[in-house]
Amino acid sequence: MLVIPAIDLKDGLCVRLLQGKKEDATVYSDAPASTARRWEACGARLLHVVDLDGAFTGNQKNIESIRRIREAVKMDIEVGGGIRDMERIELLLGVGINRVILGTVAIERPELVKEACKRYPGKVVVGIDAKSGFVAVKGWVEVTEVKAIELALRMQDYGVWGIIYTDISRDGMMTGPNIPAIREMVETVHIPVIASGGVSSIDDIKRLKEIKGLYGVITGKALYSGAIDLKEAIKLTEKV
Repeated sequence: MLVIPAIDLKDGLCVRLLQGKKEDATVYSDAPASTARRWEACGARLLHVVDLDGAFTGNQKNIESIRRIREAVKMDIEVGGGIRDMERIELLLGVGINRVILGTVAIERPELVKEACKRYPGKVVVGIDAKSGFVAVKGWVEVTEVKAIELALRMQDYGVWGIIYTDISRDGMMTGPNIPAIREMVETVHIPVIASGGVSSIDDIKRLKEIKGLYGVITGKALYSGAIDLKEAIKLTEKV
């Protein structure tokens, strides 16, 4: 199981939001590329980057920061937030991003996901953000009537590389991940599942590691607050 550090970008800065609320932003760094190098030095093999401006507006403003992060590190990078057309997908892959994360469009324009999977096999991930088991979209502002599990199965049929599953009621709250929901997702689909939301301690990492088949876990706020030591977490998960 990979431990995947997160960098959330807002106005070119590295921030964290509380439960996805743009008015509850804490700035952790004004140099995202340096932050990325720090996590790579700790042993991270995959970096999770979210353009928060894109997530809220559908118009990415952080492409230069993303480009600098890509130039700064060798590890794989996945990017999400406001990717709602093929041009943006092509732009990000063109600057060397390894995988793009599609969220809102999986509900609103599923044909784009299908086409992107055909054109860029292995490069498309769908981020499923759920509240009480139902999918939330547009930066978590709207909760739909679509069940997260049903969407995951549909996206699997489209050929996505994997699923990033976030319980938004836990995200940024340091309350621990929703283990039963994550386990259900892993046991339901046959593609990689990355868990996100609420990971706040090494004990949480240990509990997630017990979910057989879980590909990885994203952690952000806990790294920046010092609640989780990334080197320690990676060492723990890489033990055979």
